[in-house]
Amino acid sequence: MSERENVEIVQRLFAALGRRDIQAMRDALADDVKWQSPVTGTEHRGITWSRARQGKDEVMAFFGELSQKSRIEPFTDLIFTAQDNRVVVEGRNRGTALSTGRTYCHDWVMIFLLRDGKICEQRHYYDTADIESAFIDG
Repeated sequence: MSERENVEIVQRLFAALGRRDIQAMRDALADDVKWQSPVTGTEHRGITWSRARQGKDEVMAFFGELSQKSRIEPFTDLIFTAQDNRVVVEGRNRGTALSTGRTYCHDWVMIFLLRDGKICEQRHYYDTADIESAFIDG
């Protein structure tokens, strides 16, 4: 696939996220997809979803857990950069922790690897403190 086609695949994933189109999200993923959001080697009290996932079912469970805990506002002003089978997305988004009602805003970078027109790996980098502070009472 060309770099342009790879960017379009990732853009379609973000569009599906915005529509909450579960089937389109699932269809964008390789069966053996690896997903890590956030990329971290430590546990975070408020970010219970912060662990590596593998396979479509685990990734869809990630989205389910995230939607039960946070109301995420639409992604805007995304910047896409591609090289070979890699697409890097820079963005910012806001959300609300449903347990506390507190809002958060954070800048992030996601790196997607693609194979045969499917997303086979995603790594999401952000400052976990930006989000964790909204989820922890105290």
